[in-house]
Amino acid sequence: MQYKLVMFLSKVACHTPYRLLMAIGYVLGNLYYLLVKKERERAVAQMMPALGIPEQEARLLVRASFVNLARNVLEILYMPHLNEKNFEQYIEIDHLERLKAALAEGHGVAIVTGHIGTWEWLSAAFTLNGLPVTAIAKPQPNMQYTYALNDLRKTIHVEIFSRGTSELIAAARALKSGKILGFLVDQDAGPGGAFLPFLGRIAATPMGPAVFARKFNSPVLPAFILRQPNGKHKVVVGEVMRYHDTGDTDKDLLELTARMTKVVENIIRENPTQWLWFQKRWNTKPEQQKTGKHHTVRGQESKK
Repeated sequence: MQYKLVMFLSKVACHTPYRLLMAIGYVLGNLYYLLVKKERERAVAQMMPALGIPEQEARLLVRASFVNLARNVLEILYMPHLNEKNFEQYIEIDHLERLKAALAEGHGVAIVTGHIGTWEWLSAAFTLNGLPVTAIAKPQPNMQYTYALNDLRKTIHVEIFSRGTSELIAAARALKSGKILGFLVDQDAGPGGAFLPFLGRIAATPMGPAVFARKFNSPVLPAFILRQPNGKHKVVVGEVMRYHDTGDTDKDLLELTARMTKVVENIIRENPTQWLWFQKRWNTKPEQQKTGKHHTVRGQESKK
C-alpha cells in the first residue's frame, strides 16, 4: 500500500509545474516545522553550539532547513521527470572534469557526500551526463518505502546497494569495475566508526570511503548539491583526495576519514539551511567505541 502511495504521489508531482511544486514545499516545510516539536527542538539544540549562534537565529535557520527538506522530498518524487534533455534546466555542475579525470584512472571513484540539498539529485547530475553511478544507502524502516525509493532512483539510472548487507560485496565489485560509488558520510556510524570532531563535538564517523579507497586504490572526490537562490541546484565537485599508505593502516584510514569529514563539515557551515540538523548524528559516545578499533581523535572544538 505504501509503495503504491509513493508512486502515485510521484506521478502527481511529475505532472505539477515545478514552481508550483516548490511553493507547495514552502507551505509543507513551514507546517512540518510547527508540527514536529521533537525534531524541531533537537535541530535547534544541535545547531546552536555547532555554529555558535543564539537560539533565535538557530530557529530561523532550522525553519528554513525544514522548508528545504520538504522541497527535497517533493523533488525526489519529481525524479522520473528528469532526463538527459531537460536536467540542465534544474542542475548545473562545477568541475565535472575532476570527476571524469578521476574515472579515467580506471579504479572507480568514491564520492563523499551527505544529506545536504536534494542529495538524490546529485546522482542524477552524474548519470544524466552519461557517468556510471552506484551508491550505498541505508534501507528505510518500512521496506515498502525502500522499494519505492529504489524504483525512483532507477528512473535516473542509479544502482543502489543496501548498507549492512551482503550487497556491499556487489558495491565493491562496482567500484573495482570502474564505476562511481557514492557514500553518505554524515550519519552516526555506531561503535565501529571513527570518533572524530564534527561540528564541535566528537562523532562516530563512517570509514567506508577510506576503506574502499585503500582496498582498490580509488580516488575520493567530495561532491555536494546545493540549492541556489535562483531555484536551481549547483553541484560542487571538490579536489581529489587519496589514501596515503605510511604502513600504519589504522592511522592512515583515520587520517583520510578526518580530511573527508572536515570537507563535509565546512559545506554544512557554509550552507546551514541545507543540512538535516535533527538527525541523531552524535548518538554514539566515544566510550561505546569497540575495542581494537580505530583511534579516537580529540581535537579542539571546530571554530565557526
